[in-house]
Amino acid sequence: MKNLKKICAAVAAVSLTAAMFVGCSDKSSESESGSKADISATEAEVNNGESSESSETSDSSEAPTGEPEDDEDYTTGDASLDNVRNEDGIGDNELLVLSFGTSYNDSRRLTIGAIEGAIEDAVPDYSVRRGFTANIVIDHVNRRDGILIDDIDAALKRAVDNGVKNLVVQPTHLMNGIEYDEIIEKVAGYSDAFDKVVFGEPLLTSDDDFKRVENAIVDWTSEYDDGETAICFMGHGTEHEANQVYQKMQDMLTADGHTNYFVGTVEAEPSLEDVLAQVKEGNYKRVILEPLMVVAGDHANNDMAGDEEDSWKSAFEAEGFQVECLLRGLGENEEIRKIYVEHAQAAIDSIE
Repeated sequence: MKNLKKICAAVAAVSLTAAMFVGCSDKSSESESGSKADISATEAEVNNGESSESSETSDSSEAPTGEPEDDEDYTTGDASLDNVRNEDGIGDNELLVLSFGTSYNDSRRLTIGAIEGAIEDAVPDYSVRRGFTANIVIDHVNRRDGILIDDIDAALKRAVDNGVKNLVVQPTHLMNGIEYDEIIEKVAGYSDAFDKVVFGEPLLTSDDDFKRVENAIVDWTSEYDDGETAICFMGHGTEHEANQVYQKMQDMLTADGHTNYFVGTVEAEPSLEDVLAQVKEGNYKRVILEPLMVVAGDHANNDMAGDEEDSWKSAFEAEGFQVECLLRGLGENEEIRKIYVEHAQAAIDSIE
């Protein structure tokens, strides 16, 4: 395919830069929104992120844990209230928001939907559309609620069929990681169909992003910060080197005096055991648990707040702590949404 090698080279370059950038700034490429890789005689900025709900994301995004059991209660809100953004009539300019996705209807609307809405308000010259990377989520919502959300192929084919010329792809990932590399490769397969393709940065890209996210989550939980409460955020975690963003966020919180704030992951490091050990070293009576994910989906409701013995809630209660779970995704936070909006706008600016 024309220029496909350039895309793959760009992905490799992003991964290399990420390894260098995590320690001092974050795990992502230190490129500005305008840094671009050539896609089909056009420019594409390659900055990925973990959808809070992927094998890593975004953000998310919840990671697939298998098909739900028939007797499992998945009454998670009215799916019809969510705008799936799969209309045609797109026009020349499209901004495609790619997320891992979640089958939790209310959370999807209040997080991913809210991010999409904020971007739509900010860039009126672009038609905002949605794409999910997790077909298990798409199939679940379609089977349960009769609502079909585009996967990446369907979203890209829709853009092609509608004659889109300028395609901006904005992931709702937290970081550059495995899933974003896959997104780059997928979009590369459609590259010749567009005049220009650019990618917006994920949530945690620059030092400024980290600082703003830190401030946002601290402000969001300030009412619980009473000196006797440990405030713990649960991320997904990934085997990708991008996983270092969690430790970076922990280090920033500690350095800024938020010593009762702790960051851990479900499937990587820092682990639940790491966080639990740190909390036990303090004189805390209460623990607040909240997902460091774009959505409050399966991981938040089960791995964090579930009643099973191996959930974070159960683990802290077993140690004698009073536990309160905040089931809200980062996408519900206005300051977090502003970062995504600015990243999307920067991507647009890079092609104008």
